Amino acid sequence: MKIVVCMKQVPDTETKVRIGPDGKTIDPTDVNYVVNPYDEYAVEEALKIKEEKGDGEVTILTLGPDRAIKAIRTALAMGADKAIHLKTDDKYLDSYAVAAALAHELKDMEYDLILTGKQAVDDDAAQIGARLGALLDIPCATVVTKLTIEDSTFTANREVEGGVEIVEGSLPAVITAQKGLNEPRYASLKGIMMAKRKPLEEKEPQLDEEKLEILKMEYPPERKGGRIVGKGPEAVPELVRLLHEEAKVI
Repeated sequence: MKIVVCMKQVPDTETKVRIGPDGKTIDPTDVNYVVNPYDEYAVEEALKIKEEKGDGEVTILTLGPDRAIKAIRTALAMGADKAIHLKTDDKYLDSYAVAAALAHELKDMEYDLILTGKQAVDDDAAQIGARLGALLDIPCATVVTKLTIEDSTFTANREVEGGVEIVEGSLPAVITAQKGLNEPRYASLKGIMMAKRKPLEEKEPQLDEEKLEILKMEYPPERKGGRIVGKGPEAVPELVRLLHEEAKVI
């Protein structure tokens, strides 16, 4: 089975994000970049499927600047077989442009399954998987917490409001991974050493015109400090008044 994992490098969620001088991008100074956490579940699922089937090939497909190679090497160290790096400038691309570039490359590749995270933690757009399914005209199941592959079909448990939805479809397909699908492995020392020798092809992507323009970034407003309005039942009327007139939540 040939599996492609579309993976993104993102700022570490513990990084203190600062807005750049242009007011439209983040300042990359001292930012630690990592594999998108949801994409780690996608990589792990691809490796598990390959191991369960006893054969196959896992390819990492990443769109991004030079620094994305670090994330690619991490996935190769986990056990992926090879990688393709669609090299871009270090600039933000909207979900349409990213999905279109990935789809252009995938159309020339052989695959039975495409895996990716349900969303990237930097922009939280959650669009790439669904857009890939539409652009490639293949089935897509999102926010998947359990996946079973049988011959040329898949069964997926999707996380939905208040429960679980079970869907079936034919391969090839796009699956987006949700937390709970698996527990990503750590790269071993042997894996890290082997990753240096695995094929990593760099290519120029075919970029379509973006559909979205960022006009401005702003920090969220500072949270106001709390205050004590009284003690005991006597404080209830004043609390209700404040919630109604000031906070306007009731």
